[in-house]
Amino acid sequence: MYGTETVSRSEQSMERIEQISSWLKEKNISSAFIHSKENVFYLTGFYTEPHERLMGVFIFQDEEPFFVCPQMEVGQARAAGWAYEIIGYGDHQNPWELISSALQKRNGQCLKVAVEKETLALSRAEMLQAVTNGAELVSAEERLNQIRVIKDEKEISIRREAAKLADYGVEAGAAALKEGIAEIDVVAKIEYELKKKGVQGMSFSTMVLFGEKSGQPHGNPGSRTLKPGDFVLFDLGVIIDGYCSDITRTLVYQNVSEKQKEIYNTVLQAETEALKMSKPGVRIGDLDLKARGIIEKAGYGDYFPHRLGHGLGISPHEYPSMSHNNDELLKQGMVYTIEPGIYVPEIGGVRIEDDVLVTADGAEALTKYPKELTVIS
Repeated sequence: MYGTETVSRSEQSMERIEQISSWLKEKNISSAFIHSKENVFYLTGFYTEPHERLMGVFIFQDEEPFFVCPQMEVGQARAAGWAYEIIGYGDHQNPWELISSALQKRNGQCLKVAVEKETLALSRAEMLQAVTNGAELVSAEERLNQIRVIKDEKEISIRREAAKLADYGVEAGAAALKEGIAEIDVVAKIEYELKKKGVQGMSFSTMVLFGEKSGQPHGNPGSRTLKPGDFVLFDLGVIIDGYCSDITRTLVYQNVSEKQKEIYNTVLQAETEALKMSKPGVRIGDLDLKARGIIEKAGYGDYFPHRLGHGLGISPHEYPSMSHNNDELLKQGMVYTIEPGIYVPEIGGVRIEDDVLVTADGAEALTKYPKELTVIS
């Protein structure tokens, strides 16, 4: 007997499976094999890291779907709410033989199979074609992206909690700052404090960078110690119930120069204006162009080397890409980051990043940690 929460997850899973089945009918595609852990989680409610072992969901136009996974994961998959057949296999078994039998039972000839082409290994693609008598493999990514990009009320509620904890992570990092402390020690403090709050894990490797190292957009925390006048860049996120948050804030330790103020205020203006532009119907690329234009006008265009942001959900980086050449339009329910930055090697860098939810008539920054220039004394 399932509990209420499990029943809810099961119903949600069924609805999402039905969306894929309807798409298969519309496009005259025989079936779909979805294997990535993120999309498996989205469709089944079960999140796991299978490592080298095969895991995936087979979906059909009319036949019952089935989920294949290691035998040791079957109980957890069922408890997560998957209501259909589960094919569990031991390490001594060939899962493709079990898959072949399951396909034959469904009496369907697989002429086309939708797969995640960007991530399906060639060896597994060959095995899939072997058990489907040479089916044509077509892309499932576009449809999966379209479904996942609009968050429902439950997903938004989880995202709010994840953003709140990301704010707390920056707060914990700021509280740990003192002259002579190493970047890696601040990372440890942040993650310890968040673990005490019960987070599932970090969205990605926590970044704490001091001084000139903050000028590395994706730098690696290490033994660099904090000195007066340093920029301090925090980039972190947490996973709550399978969903990620992602925040960046940049502070200054003790002393701030006029040049640092100029860089900071330019980035803040770019971030603020892009956030103001966010609402349904706006071209995604125009947000990047707006922020980039402000940074270029201030003379720092060459020091903003990346896109404005990215989609955010089960993965810390997902569809859509918030780049200047994206002609797609914002829709209510989308969640993405806005994170302009300026990185000057000899001075350091500033990045300000919020998680943004598109609402009916605008947008809301889910991350709330203050963005005004903060000098830690």
